[in-house]
Amino acid sequence: MTTAVSPLAPPRFPQMPEVPGVRLATAAAGIHYPGRTDVLLVLLDKGTGIAGVFTRSKCPSAPVDWCRTRLKAGRARALVVNSGNANAFTGKSGREATKLTAEITAEVAECRRGEVFLASTGVIGEPLDAGKFTPVMDELVQTAAPGQWQAAAQAIMTTDTFPKGAAAVVRLDDVPVTICGIAKGAGMIAPDMATMLAFVFTDAPIATPVLQDLLTRGVTDTFNAVTVDGDTSTSDTLLAFATGAAAAHGVAKITRAGDSRLAPFRKAFDSVLANLAEQVARDGEGARKLVEVIVEGAASKRAARRIALSIANSPLVKTAIAGEDANWGRVVMAVGKAGERADRDRLSIWFGGIRVARKGERDPDYDEDAVSAIMKRPEIAIRVDLGLGKGRDRILTCDLTKDYIAINADYRS
Repeated sequence: MTTAVSPLAPPRFPQMPEVPGVRLATAAAGIHYPGRTDVLLVLLDKGTGIAGVFTRSKCPSAPVDWCRTRLKAGRARALVVNSGNANAFTGKSGREATKLTAEITAEVAECRRGEVFLASTGVIGEPLDAGKFTPVMDELVQTAAPGQWQAAAQAIMTTDTFPKGAAAVVRLDDVPVTICGIAKGAGMIAPDMATMLAFVFTDAPIATPVLQDLLTRGVTDTFNAVTVDGDTSTSDTLLAFATGAAAAHGVAKITRAGDSRLAPFRKAFDSVLANLAEQVARDGEGARKLVEVIVEGAASKRAARRIALSIANSPLVKTAIAGEDANWGRVVMAVGKAGERADRDRLSIWFGGIRVARKGERDPDYDEDAVSAIMKRPEIAIRVDLGLGKGRDRILTCDLTKDYIAINADYRS
């Protein structure tokens, strides 16, 4: 893990309220780095519903397979997350490790094995010694307490430089309900579900199918609209848990996705996802610039997204930004190679609000000094208008620096 905190990091970890029905604890189990906190246990009250979305990688980790199978039952009592070892591409031993981890947890937490959910992050291809959970599990259960969000976010970090958390409070039936989430992610980040590990908790009484609908829809323009390096992890997992504790205060359970009461909750839920997703982009490995890519005037939203991703994932675009060079020719290149409809002579490009190109050539009012000043900012917007239709989309990314190469060249060292 790197030691220097990203210059794009928020000034502090946010104030996050307790979520009734959720208790958290962390410990150092020696999974990969001696003496480092590397295990998170979350205990959930009986009746907690769960929803999830996972990587679409054809080489998923053993914990992803475990969660997918258990998700169908719709109930959760515990979550165990470890950092330092992804338990991916570990064959039979990986499957046995997930089973043993769940058994160890279920016995101490006094729940069924199938109510234990798992996530792992770290090095791929190394067997996970699940026996290391045994010495710390009693301590985890005994020390689990509400509100330990920052410690939880720190325990799941790998190359992250800061812990990521977000929260929102919204009223249902005039009763405040809470949404809290934590995430990890800095490298191997590309939109194909969630592109990291993230866990969201609420005390709202929401039926599992409705929670799943919220989550599936919510990732589209949040976690699926973030890319650091174009690589999708084998371990991507986003789980949402609803304890339903607010029902004790008179909140009626939401059983339909069309329930009018769901609209403000959905907005708050999506805001938590969006906040966490932006923090992932801000912590991109070696990042010095947060980059917003907006594509407008495309033939469709789908086309706009593909073009925006072509720009955001281009090493040439990203290195130009790292060098504070407004090389709009590289943006033209990325638009042209995206495989979507484009017309060179209708294309316009802006850097930070200054139009640099239009109608197939450099803007006649182009001012190199003004654009150079924009490129020195820590946050930069690139906007493209194709002039073809009403399709629009937005992607968050970061620049590509020498530090990214150093971090990944030394990752297993």
